[in-house]
Amino acid sequence: MISGLEQLTRDLVEFMRVHQEWAIPIVFLVAFCECVAILSWLVPATMFFTAFGAAAGASGLDLVPLAISASLGAGTGFLVSYWAGLFLGPRVHDYWPFRNNPQMLRKGHDFFERWGVASILIGHFFGPLRAVIAVVAGIVRMPALQFHMANWLASFAWGFGLLYGAGRLAEFMTR
Repeated sequence: MISGLEQLTRDLVEFMRVHQEWAIPIVFLVAFCECVAILSWLVPATMFFTAFGAAAGASGLDLVPLAISASLGAGTGFLVSYWAGLFLGPRVHDYWPFRNNPQMLRKGHDFFERWGVASILIGHFFGPLRAVIAVVAGIVRMPALQFHMANWLASFAWGFGLLYGAGRLAEFMTR
């Protein structure tokens, strides 16, 4: 039996296969939501991008613009989260979902303190970190240049690795 989330992912992938003109903006939006602190818990981008990348690769869609769109969406989402951390600072603890789950920020902060700039690179690839690490970087006022370099490098590695990788694998498997 297919869960509601899996069915939603399949429906969205099928919609994008039929309406390819919507693929780039949808991919951007899903990646953006996946990388904004509060929205990342609601958007299952990893499952979506794996399924869509496989469908796109098997159907011969050009994967490069889709991977670029995913990368730009991810980087922009992290940027919004960083700005929220800069703007709100420690007051972010007063807002949902952090108010109800203070351990999330504490664990994110501990990880950031241990790994520094590398935490931004690593954070893109691990769901629980993805939800908080950019906010923590803003709260502790990580230098903007360091944040941007790590964010965009990781965003492009994530976008291409996930979407392009799944697509190329599916393309290879259908030969």
